[in-house]
Amino acid sequence: MDQKGMEVVGEVTAVGPGLTGRKVGDIVAYAGDRMGSYAEEQILPADKVVPVPPSVDPIIAASIMLKGMTAQYLVRRCFKVEPGHTVLVHAAAGGTGSLLCQWANALGATVIGTVSTKEKAAQAKEDGCHHVIIYTEEDFVSRVNEMTSGKGVEVVYDSVGKNTFEGSLACLKPRGYMVSFGQSSGTPDPVPLSALAPKSLFLTRPSMMQYTSTRDELLETAGEVFANVASGVLRVRVNHKYPLSEASQAHADLENRRTTGSIVLIP
Repeated sequence: MDQKGMEVVGEVTAVGPGLTGRKVGDIVAYAGDRMGSYAEEQILPADKVVPVPPSVDPIIAASIMLKGMTAQYLVRRCFKVEPGHTVLVHAAAGGTGSLLCQWANALGATVIGTVSTKEKAAQAKEDGCHHVIIYTEEDFVSRVNEMTSGKGVEVVYDSVGKNTFEGSLACLKPRGYMVSFGQSSGTPDPVPLSALAPKSLFLTRPSMMQYTSTRDELLETAGEVFANVASGVLRVRVNHKYPLSEASQAHADLENRRTTGSIVLIP
């Protein structure tokens, strides 16, 4: 489960009347709207859960559902990363950023990541970044310009928001894609359409809910995540496990920056 109670893995203990395709004992996962995953038992709509294959450890599944499905729709559907592309990932050592780097690298892209410290730079390299920019020490726009010989990148994946938004636009090549999927530094300032015109840029503010709105989309998204976990393409660092009864301690440690990687609560 993540810190907002939006993802969970568990064993089916009962199914409703007339339901097919689910049976007691199945391991299933859920990610999305807050349905209260800080619980020992839950009643969930059958069409909102997905099967977890035996090849994926349930604890790994619990730690990767939301971030992994976010990475899937971003690199496979929102903008389709292909061999030869150059992509820029902000917060490359963060939970979703790490998976974006791993997945884009596996798809054959050249990956540029931005991070805040040397320690995070080392992790980003491990996760498939070909070039890492420590944005606290150097200007990421000029570095991207150098790395791409002035051409720019096909796509920027920006979860930082206000502090990086304008620079991200400047890093794009003509007809490039600005994918703003988070705002950890605050909401970006409003963008006049004229700001996109000089390079005919695309701008989107996607949400996973709209990319997993049908049952088929949900199964395909989760299925790709689990397949890439099983094959080793995606790795997630589960560095902290707490009993569910210590959820408040997990939150305190998270807020005081005493944790790295994923945190999983275990009933």
